[in-house]
Amino acid sequence: MRNIFFGIVLCLFIVFGLRYCEHQKDTREQLTESTALIQKQLRNVGKLVVTEGSYSQVFSYKDSKSLLMGLVDTQKKALVIVNAEASISYDLSKIETTVDPETKTVTIVKIPEPELKINPDIDFYDVQADYLNPFDGEDYNKIKNRINASLRKKIEASGLKSNAENRLISELQKIYILTNSMGWTLQYNENPITTEGDFESFKKQL
Repeated sequence: MRNIFFGIVLCLFIVFGLRYCEHQKDTREQLTESTALIQKQLRNVGKLVVTEGSYSQVFSYKDSKSLLMGLVDTQKKALVIVNAEASISYDLSKIETTVDPETKTVTIVKIPEPELKINPDIDFYDVQADYLNPFDGEDYNKIKNRINASLRKKIEASGLKSNAENRLISELQKIYILTNSMGWTLQYNENPITTEGDFESFKKQL
């Protein structure tokens, strides 16, 4: 009788042991599949986010030179009208993330810097120059540098940069929706993100 009892206990132990091993195997397979899906979707999120703006401005350029020990004063001037297209972009293919299957955590390690591009269309009007002081390459470089500096300052004061950051956050929120739907945790700089509103704190770190 005792042998029968031990036989039953042994059989139950073997059955439950096999089921436990199968359960552990299934869990590991599910985790592996989830990790692969997370990594694939993170690659799919990586696209270029671009915000564009148009700017117009009028510049007045003047330059004078004294020749022959101040006996001759030469001047040149021009009216410059600029129409420029500016864009701010984030190449999210360069975003750096790490995936930890053990803790089911996705960490955003680094966000790429924004890229500002300015394409000015420059038109010259009312160009006046003396024979001894003509327009040359140096003048055009001065004008171009002055235009770029002015436009950068104007863009910084506009809502273009803020709009680009908002579009960036909108793309990053897709990562949160993905990880949250699969029961994973998303964090940035070791700070867990628990709601979509937490992305607003990104602006202070961009």
